[in-house]
Amino acid sequence: MKIKVKNPIVEIDGDEMARIIWRLIKDRLILPYLDIELKYYDLGIQNRDRTEDRITYEAAEAIRHYMVGVKCATITPNEERVKEFGLKKAWPSPNATIRAILDGTVFRKPIIVKNIPPLVKTWKKPIIIGRHAYGDIYKSVEAAVEGPAIAELKIRYDDGREKVLNIHRFDSEGVVMAIHNMENSIRSFARACIMYAIDQKVDLWFGAKDTISKTYHGRFRDIFKEEVELKRQELDEAGVKYRYMLIDDAVAQVLKSEGGMLWACMNYDGDVMSDMVATGFGSLGMMTSVLVSPDGRFEYEAAHGTVVRHYREYLKGNPTSTNSVASIFAWTGAIRKRGELDRTPEVCKFADLLERAVIETIESGIMTKDLVSLAEPRPQGYALTEEFIEKVRERLEEHLRGVGF
Repeated sequence: MKIKVKNPIVEIDGDEMARIIWRLIKDRLILPYLDIELKYYDLGIQNRDRTEDRITYEAAEAIRHYMVGVKCATITPNEERVKEFGLKKAWPSPNATIRAILDGTVFRKPIIVKNIPPLVKTWKKPIIIGRHAYGDIYKSVEAAVEGPAIAELKIRYDDGREKVLNIHRFDSEGVVMAIHNMENSIRSFARACIMYAIDQKVDLWFGAKDTISKTYHGRFRDIFKEEVELKRQELDEAGVKYRYMLIDDAVAQVLKSEGGMLWACMNYDGDVMSDMVATGFGSLGMMTSVLVSPDGRFEYEAAHGTVVRHYREYLKGNPTSTNSVASIFAWTGAIRKRGELDRTPEVCKFADLLERAVIETIESGIMTKDLVSLAEPRPQGYALTEEFIEKVRERLEEHLRGVGF
């Protein structure tokens, strides 16, 4: 008898090898055991092109309505990909579009298994990275200075006032850049970090360089402090402590810590530190990712891309050994959150058992090729894509029988 999931989950399909393993996971690890309604949106690159990206907006609105979504990795096309698929244009990143519509923050968290030890020996617990994915250098305006010049920053208000700041007097060639951020975006980021820290029951860290950037970084610091004070009671009840420090001190403290915190980062810091943490714990293939909006919408996905190299081998009919762990954990994250919102503990239990089956499979020495060189002791061989999923399915069935499902 299947476990009933009370309310729907939004399923967002993707591209290339990620799409192949997505179907295997759904058909072999999810649908045989759950009675679940999936609201399906195909964000494969051809369908985004066919709908002129309307499907991405529809998927985001569906997550807003149903509150929980799970997403497969998708292609963000460059000019080479536009030619490869014969696209009308280089469509924007679906992740960025969904993130903007939901006003969400992305949190990345490593999956820890005993036989893949972190490169940083002190790390014992997961480190969650929360990245403010708006503004800073990613929305910058920049220019080359071609000779002696004065660079100025001008703010022209709608009421006619102007503010002009001197940047630099160039005596020769150079470069100049202007960056910005929005207070409502910073505040949404802070709220999402606070909410997710409470949800995960982990301490919240935030680091900036307010000793140098007293206005720009200082505003981030002040907004975090204000939002933390507004949620002080809930933080205390969850046992969550908030800690602000300079970003360079935060890096040093993270490396000396045992982990177990949510590290909120400004945009560039989060870009860099999420890869550092993923590498420190082993692999992007062992990294979960969840988009959280301030009003409690959740979209889960793997932190890796579409695995195009494996897909090309798959199309040739060659065997592949593609790591499906992060995609499986995207499904379990969404299923668990659905169960929490619906107050159906048996649904949450299923997610727990599936994650346990994955971890035990790897800890027994059965893993895909990318993990073999990281494992201690090193296995003699590796599992192919479908073989690994089948071994997980066998363990899952054992666990389900053990609890009477």
